[in-house]
Amino acid sequence: MMGYVTGKTIKQLREKQKITQKELAEKINVSDKTISKWETEKGLPDVAIIEELAKALGTSITELLTGDLRENENISGNMKKIHFFVCPICGNVITAVGQGVFSCCGITLYAAEPDKCDDAHWINLETVDNEYHVSMNHPMDKKHYISFVAYVTSDSCEVIKLYPEQDISVRFRRKGHGMIYAYCNRHGMVQKQV
Repeated sequence: MMGYVTGKTIKQLREKQKITQKELAEKINVSDKTISKWETEKGLPDVAIIEELAKALGTSITELLTGDLRENENISGNMKKIHFFVCPICGNVITAVGQGVFSCCGITLYAAEPDKCDDAHWINLETVDNEYHVSMNHPMDKKHYISFVAYVTSDSCEVIKLYPEQDISVRFRRKGHGMIYAYCNRHGMVQKQV
């Protein structure tokens, strides 16, 4: 269940925007006394103006409601800074360059933290003509399998979804230096530089 906006969150976001209570009030067409009441927890903004309030405070509705404020410092948009968010219920894969708050099947997702390959999750990589051939010696049954393999370079990301009972044999057209990722449904993500 999602919480509701708090006065502390409103004040923190307003100060971050370097605007006064009066300036915020003018942006969303309420009085500065109303903003003061919200910030001192003597009242709450009506749900009908939450979207407008979030926009005026330079944040997302989710961040405003949860108070989970995230800083997006990725100005360059380099694909190598990609994050993978994997739903543990349905297996949906969401990618984002930089930070974000994502949910699927009613739960908040966290970015998968890649580890280096280990013996049980070794990424075999062969160069064939102008392609990378990726394979793994890993179980592919319904309870333990590699969910996807991805090839990320500075300007592209290619994700190939895999399913139980399928061989782990994937080909990517070479596009330069980057990283190969593989995601195990039980042990998480591993990576190998190419």
